[in-house]
Amino acid sequence: MLKPPPSPALTLAASLLGFSLITLDASVVNVALPSIGSALGGGMSGLQWVVDAYTLAFAALMLSTGAFSDRVGASRAYAIGIAVFTLASAACGLAPSLPTLIGARVAQGVAAALVLPASLALVRQAYPDPARRARAVAAWGAGGSVAVALGPVAGGALTTAWDWRGIFFINLPLGAVALALLVRAPRSVRRPAPLDLPGQTAAIVALTALTFAVIEGGATGVAALGTAVVAVLAFLRIEARRPHPVVPLGLFRSREVTAAVVAGAACSVAFYGAVFVFSLFFQQVQGHSALYAGLMFLPMAGLIGITNVTSGKIAGRYGPRRPMLIGQGLATAGLLVLLYVDSGTSPALVAVLLVPLAVGCALTVPPLTAVMMEAVPAERAGLAAGVLNAARQVSGGLGIAVFGALVAGGFVAGMRVSLGLGAALFAVSCLLSRRLPAG
Repeated sequence: MLKPPPSPALTLAASLLGFSLITLDASVVNVALPSIGSALGGGMSGLQWVVDAYTLAFAALMLSTGAFSDRVGASRAYAIGIAVFTLASAACGLAPSLPTLIGARVAQGVAAALVLPASLALVRQAYPDPARRARAVAAWGAGGSVAVALGPVAGGALTTAWDWRGIFFINLPLGAVALALLVRAPRSVRRPAPLDLPGQTAAIVALTALTFAVIEGGATGVAALGTAVVAVLAFLRIEARRPHPVVPLGLFRSREVTAAVVAGAACSVAFYGAVFVFSLFFQQVQGHSALYAGLMFLPMAGLIGITNVTSGKIAGRYGPRRPMLIGQGLATAGLLVLLYVDSGTSPALVAVLLVPLAVGCALTVPPLTAVMMEAVPAERAGLAAGVLNAARQVSGGLGIAVFGALVAGGFVAGMRVSLGLGAALFAVSCLLSRRLPAG
């Protein structure tokens, strides 16, 4: 039987569905954490690992999976990633214990790191016309943003209607659909692309050890912190000497690159950290159901996609600096207002107070991505995108680790310290963004 001719629309649908699945899984689990803890145990540190096992594997391997996608072809890399992600989701849903669930989450993260660059490469291949390609890439990015925003809402609904295992089992039919749509995607050409395995290994060790140190603490945490420091130094040494480093350190000589990475990190720390903390706050502190907690994130979720589009238009007219500064200022104000939340605050009011943070981050991310892409030569765009996305995922994972460690010692007090740290990080980011060109 002959293979049907390639269809750009179906290729975009496959890429968008896969990208939405992997970004959804970065946030869908948060509202289900209390139910997971009740079923499998593990305490606060165990729940943090359920989230961070996925995020860290996703972030660390994203540094190399773009090159891997080029070597094997984007369509093949995407198919492998979606297949592994679907199987790992089944393993998560069937997990009999917390360690098994965490291991399966690592496998999901590895697969997600394959899917992200391959899905974007498929979109680029399917639309050779620059104008149509720009619209397709915008749709791809908007889909991921909406998926992240809807994660807590979907998690609450699935956990209530099914149970926590439902948030993973729902990936099985969706993954099958993504693979079916891939039949109409063009076959990708393989291209030689060097891999920096020593640098990648050092990055994985450093990120894992640092997260372990923050989450676990104590004597083992101190040992892990020492390991992280050694791994970071080894990473810097390796990257300075490799002909094709996974993270070219020279990128950060550009103030545009530095500003974009720090702004992206601030958004990830604040957004993912806040979703993690307030998912627990609504349920463990205020005693509401998972569905109720998920619905409290609906106002912010509804505005993120709209704001992303608006931000792009503002950046196109006035340049990226203005929407970045407005967005970061709004997010900072949102974090400071949330400092007044305590156990007796109305959940509806908290839902409203979360909106400035979400809208501020949504205003900031599209222009900072544009800044990053414009700051590097065209032939290094894929590498720069990998570095930026990896930095954002790492920051989100570390933010959850730090916020979780703080609330474990006293929820409301720890929550306020966490929000204050997020605001301080945005203050630093704003200072760097002010140095960007105005136009």
